[in-house]
Amino acid sequence: MRLVFGLVLLAGIALAGFAVMMAQNYIGAYENALVNERKRAKSALSNVIPTQEIYIAKRAISYGETITADDVMLAAWPSDTLPEDFFDAENPLQSEGQEPRVALRALEKNEAIQAMEVSKPGQEAGLTALLNPGESAFAIRTDVASGVSGFLRPGDRVDVYWTGQARDEDGRRESLTKLIQSRMRLIAIDQKSQTDSTDTIKAETVTVAATREQVAILAQAQKTGLLSLSLLGSADDFALTDDAIEVNQETILGAVEQEAVVDPNCYIWKTVGGERLKLQIPCRD
Repeated sequence: MRLVFGLVLLAGIALAGFAVMMAQNYIGAYENALVNERKRAKSALSNVIPTQEIYIAKRAISYGETITADDVMLAAWPSDTLPEDFFDAENPLQSEGQEPRVALRALEKNEAIQAMEVSKPGQEAGLTALLNPGESAFAIRTDVASGVSGFLRPGDRVDVYWTGQARDEDGRRESLTKLIQSRMRLIAIDQKSQTDSTDTIKAETVTVAATREQVAILAQAQKTGLLSLSLLGSADDFALTDDAIEVNQETILGAVEQEAVVDPNCYIWKTVGGERLKLQIPCRD
């Protein structure tokens, strides 16, 4: 009896082992088929829509927050819609040995990271991080009467107009308004440099990124007249050329023809007692 029980037990164990092995083989074959199908689907998708792997944010990142390697990842992005100045494997967001970067604006989860949105390695989230090589920050006084101060935000582009007194070709002083700088980039409104704010601010000063030559022009213009700002559209590509845009009173009202005044009287000069006098006399035909 014990022999029969032992044989049955061994047979049961053998059958159980065989069943487990069959199940493992089935599950393994299913997983392999699933992996192969995913590869085929990815390959087919890449043939339809060309992609390139770029760095995106794995989570929402706030302004001024340090970006670590755990906060970003490489993800496939359609090649036809790649953003400007993106980071990829050849141009990584943070190379080995580099100090971390800081977010210059709030980043959403799965958003592509661009160079303009992060600081240079080791820099803080201040105005210096928003300046390109060769640029300086210059503050322009403004108010609601001198332009569109209530609608400006960091990152906008503006034209700068100067209004003051100048001399015309005849040496006479006239009031003149002239476009002196075009498409200047705003980097701060009052003391705020965040580009993701939607609040309306009546700014007392705006700060622009300018070359040293532009700083000199703006400083002189601000000292000698009134500066006004004109907000440009995002698609505006106007560039300042040698054809100056300037307006004076004659441009607005048109040239005013002045009639010559003819004096019907005649005069002679005569010296009386050492004094030279202008005397009226009858005119001859």
